[in-house]
Amino acid sequence: MPLQVTVVTPAEGPSGARRPLELLEAALTRAGLDLRRFDDEGRYAEHLGMLAHVARSSSAVLYVLHLDAARPDEAAVRAASEFVLAVRVHNDRVPILLFGEQLTARQVPQSVLARIDGVVNAYEDTPDFLARKIQREVAHYLGQLAPPFFAALMRYANDGAYSWHCPGHSGGTAFLKSPVGTVFHDFFGENLLRADVCNAVEELGQLLDHSGPIADSERLAAKTFRADHLFFVTNGTSTSNKIVWNSLVGPGDIVAVDRNCHKSILHAIVLTGAIPIYLMPTRNKAGIIGPIPRSEFTAEALRAKIEASPLIADKSRRIRLLALTQSTYDGIIYRADELRNSLDEVVDALHFDEAWLPHGSFHQLYDGMHGVANDRGRTERTVVYATQSTHKLLAGLSQASQILVQDTTTGHFDDRVFAQAYRMHTSTSPQYAIIASCDVSAEMMAGRRGRALVEESITEAMEFRRTIIRIGTECPDWWFGVWGPDTPPRTGLPERPEWELTRDARWHGFDRVDDGFTMLDPIKVTLTMPGLTVHGEFSAPGKPSIPGVVLARYLAEHGVVVEKTGLYSLFVLFTIGVTKGRWNSLVAELHRFKSAYDGNAKIERLMPAFTAMFPGYAGRGLRDICEALHATYRDADLAELTTAIYTEPVEQVTPPAEAWTAMAAGRVEHVPVERLAGRTTAVLLTPYPPGIPLLVPGERISASIVRFLRHEQILAERWPGFTGITHGVTEEDDGGHRTVACLIEGPASSPPPA
Repeated sequence: MPLQVTVVTPAEGPSGARRPLELLEAALTRAGLDLRRFDDEGRYAEHLGMLAHVARSSSAVLYVLHLDAARPDEAAVRAASEFVLAVRVHNDRVPILLFGEQLTARQVPQSVLARIDGVVNAYEDTPDFLARKIQREVAHYLGQLAPPFFAALMRYANDGAYSWHCPGHSGGTAFLKSPVGTVFHDFFGENLLRADVCNAVEELGQLLDHSGPIADSERLAAKTFRADHLFFVTNGTSTSNKIVWNSLVGPGDIVAVDRNCHKSILHAIVLTGAIPIYLMPTRNKAGIIGPIPRSEFTAEALRAKIEASPLIADKSRRIRLLALTQSTYDGIIYRADELRNSLDEVVDALHFDEAWLPHGSFHQLYDGMHGVANDRGRTERTVVYATQSTHKLLAGLSQASQILVQDTTTGHFDDRVFAQAYRMHTSTSPQYAIIASCDVSAEMMAGRRGRALVEESITEAMEFRRTIIRIGTECPDWWFGVWGPDTPPRTGLPERPEWELTRDARWHGFDRVDDGFTMLDPIKVTLTMPGLTVHGEFSAPGKPSIPGVVLARYLAEHGVVVEKTGLYSLFVLFTIGVTKGRWNSLVAELHRFKSAYDGNAKIERLMPAFTAMFPGYAGRGLRDICEALHATYRDADLAELTTAIYTEPVEQVTPPAEAWTAMAAGRVEHVPVERLAGRTTAVLLTPYPPGIPLLVPGERISASIVRFLRHEQILAERWPGFTGITHGVTEEDDGGHRTVACLIEGPASSPPPA
């Protein structure tokens, strides 16, 4: 980290006042500190972005305050106070020192004195001595920055000790014995490779045992995220979910699951042998997943699902675990406090899959909307778990995840069983850089820093939304939209009531919505295109119509990769790493796409790499392609079809684990798509996009699902490069058949209920 001191000179001082500062700056440079100057005449409110950058990137801040002992300058004192308070919003630890000639505690208000680290007066000591004082503050600050595990890992990597343990590259030296290895070494750098170590390094602690510096960092992270217990996971939240489930659920246990959950939850059902009942969300005709109605979570509704299940023989059994996606891919989040209260003692454990909500506990916009919060009311019997992907919205490396636990009032969390499940799913050779990123990511969110980072994400997302809406009002023909409430053309943060879903609002397009139960997270931005409304209305021929996959292909070729593609939408994620430059570049690229569409530009000019892969599109215009693909979607009424396959009743034939076991044992046959209706799938069927499982092993394949799969095949043949794929469907070697592994029909395929 560069040792950078920011010198703030808000206004010109009296004649001759510049000279002492010049001498101090020269001494700071001799001491090896980099200097950055910030001259703003006290107008800090106009440059909040610059203030945030100063607060986060500086090793120390030196604020120059010229005061006359006889006549204190109230405006200068007020400006200093505003500056200090503004910096502290973003960083509560960076050293801030006041520099002047006659500064005393009598002149500086208490509000400033309580938030600074010292006062430096010219002439009282030599410039070199003052520089050493500032250097000491910098060293102290930097020495405390690294959390326990990251600090221990840096010490070990910098120690220069020879390694006689795995990995075999021995701190990167093996790569230097090969030309391609040297390229690899130079690309990733020596620090990463020296820090890639074996679990035999005792001074780093053990991830599997949660000991040493790793345990220290997990305890600090638990405090930051307001959990009773927190565990780092290096295999992603897919593994976090399986750890939670394997610590709680066994064969035959009843589990209640969000039907549109992540596939790792369904994998956990297969692994544990659980018997699922499903909570059914709504869905709009644009393909956006909506909330599960409040009525689905009542004890009566859950008991009715148990009674109706053909797989559950003992209807008196309790629900072992209820799992809920919080938030959905598209940003719908539930009032978690309400669910914790209403489900207490109804289910033994409550699991919030918060892969997309690790930021929820750091801003008041999400109060009551995140699962674990040990400063709020506890449950009496139901243990609450949350699994979070720190790599998705915070600053973790890919696969960085964490498990949060909030215990009950009487302590029902069994850490001994949990430890065994953790070891079952965690590698004995974890990637230490991922552990360090879990550690650092948590430290970045500690104190006021977390709130400031999340608030900045919200602000940037709101500015992007408002920009898209404003441009739409100015375009005479067509423009893009953003799914969400109509945002007033003001600045600043969103107001919570605007983002809560209500039954009388038409913007969301959902049929069943409960007031005061769910909200849309504004940082999850769904960019919409003309061609389809949330109510399933396709644009008429000749009207602007832009399928999402076409825009996604165009953007990818121009350096913009989006998170998810819908029929006529793209999903844009505003993480804490998003900048103004990034989203303004996206807006500029949307303008260029619009010009190309309006001018019907040739596809090979706009997307040469894509055309090289699919030469059949050469010579065609962008608008012509969009209109023809739109006609294909409209004629097949894909909006209705893709809604029906996710919302129609599901027929469970056999437990998921039984179906999987049959496939592993070879008791399946691969059935062509056109003959699938009525058969029982042995695999997950998961269309991409959006990547939400459609059927679970052991469920009956309906006629509408067959129609969808056949249409998917037709699209792939007619529109190569502009279609998705369904995992679980196999392309046979002859190229003409697509099949799905189904249970062999007969008595063996239907085991007795649990």
